[in-house]
Amino acid sequence: MGLLWALQPQTPFWRLVKRDVQSPFLLQLEVFEGHREPPGRLLAQAQHERAFMRDGVRRVPVREGRIRATLFLPPGNGPFPGIIDLYGTGGGLPEYRACLLANHGFAVLALAFYSYEDLPKEMKELHLEYFEEAVNYMLQHTQVKGPGIGLLGISKGGELCVSMASFLKGITATALINGSVANVGSVLRYKDITIPSLGFNTKRIKVNESGIADIVDILNNPLEGPDRQSFIPLEKAECRFLFIVGQDDRNWKSEFFAVEGSKRLQAHGKEKPEIVCYPGAGHYIEPPFFPMCPASMHVLVGKPVVWGGEPKAHCKAQIDAWQQIQAFFHKHLTGKPPGTSSKL
Repeated sequence: MGLLWALQPQTPFWRLVKRDVQSPFLLQLEVFEGHREPPGRLLAQAQHERAFMRDGVRRVPVREGRIRATLFLPPGNGPFPGIIDLYGTGGGLPEYRACLLANHGFAVLALAFYSYEDLPKEMKELHLEYFEEAVNYMLQHTQVKGPGIGLLGISKGGELCVSMASFLKGITATALINGSVANVGSVLRYKDITIPSLGFNTKRIKVNESGIADIVDILNNPLEGPDRQSFIPLEKAECRFLFIVGQDDRNWKSEFFAVEGSKRLQAHGKEKPEIVCYPGAGHYIEPPFFPMCPASMHVLVGKPVVWGGEPKAHCKAQIDAWQQIQAFFHKHLTGKPPGTSSKL
């Protein structure tokens, strides 16, 4: 799979994503003579397809109330264990992780929360009532097995999952990939509760040897002073937690957040969360074999930032994290260990 995970963008600061999951990735493979530019004569070529939707998986656009989402249902007769899947500050509606999880027997709702269709264009203020609508939609769906659902999120999406688990009913298991346990980048409101955004100081931005911003130290400490109000009260959650941590995450201090979240849960008599740490893995831990994105545009910073990670270690982390996430949801949503299939 090295041909895939070692891919690099021709245009700097691009990240490989899958926009339309209904069509496969098409890879044109060509072998040339010699290691030189321009390459020598073409020796062999082939085309390789990477399908995202297994036969029988159903893709259902959801426009109910305020919800803007896509539901993926596995083949066969339900009900299936349900998961809501959230991405981060990039906005829009990425569907590829939700689709790939549906291939493994989960009913997965890929949920947009800003910068998509008629949703707000900016992320200044987020209301948990919107996410509550999505949770209730899943809990009431005839193809979703109760009594609770799972939440999966990366980056800001992971942090939003922590907030949802802390305040909303019906959540059984929450997995976050390099998420925060403090509210970052927007004010969060729910009923009469307001959680302010964690403070930051742009003077703490460093510039690396390639001239790209490193923002890992920009945020204030959510354990100190007024910034404590930004710490999400995850001890209110009635679910199990899994923290997936890239130890070379340069977006923020994911390992610190996981450890502090764990301390807070245990201090309130809650179950210790599972924390899985990956040395050499950066911020964007994607499904297996997506090439590592070392740096790209950060919407909130307004310029490219480094995400961290060493390509081979990051690739291994993506393979293992994908299995860990599935095993976690199988265990807590179905009470059964996952099947033996290791296919993507």
